[in-house]
Amino acid sequence: MTVLLRQFSSFAGVGLVATAIHYAVLIGLVEMAGVSAVAAALAGFAIGGVISYCLNRRHVFRSQRRHEEAAWRFALVASVGFGLTYLFMSLFVDIGGLPYLPAQAATTGVVMLWSFVAHRMWTFA
Repeated sequence: MTVLLRQFSSFAGVGLVATAIHYAVLIGLVEMAGVSAVAAALAGFAIGGVISYCLNRRHVFRSQRRHEEAAWRFALVASVGFGLTYLFMSLFVDIGGLPYLPAQAATTGVVMLWSFVAHRMWTFA
């Protein structure tokens, strides 16, 4: 259990870095470029995803899986996360009328749990 908690803590740390970049892109695109919140969230997700792959592969899961295999697995898991981001941001912002930052915070929690389980059990296993 200690190994799992340590790994999850490392995953969360990497997630903080990737999320900070994600939010910077989100806020920058919405506030400075006038991009819609959903589109900006997806752009931030993509950029944060690249950072997340690099850090998770090397520091969290210490995977020996070749990049050719790990990268497409990561991309598939990230694609589901991308879809979840679209779904939840659309529900919270477009349908629910919530402000985009609290909506993104809730969405981030859902996607983080999905990603950790999928990466631990499949991408980098």
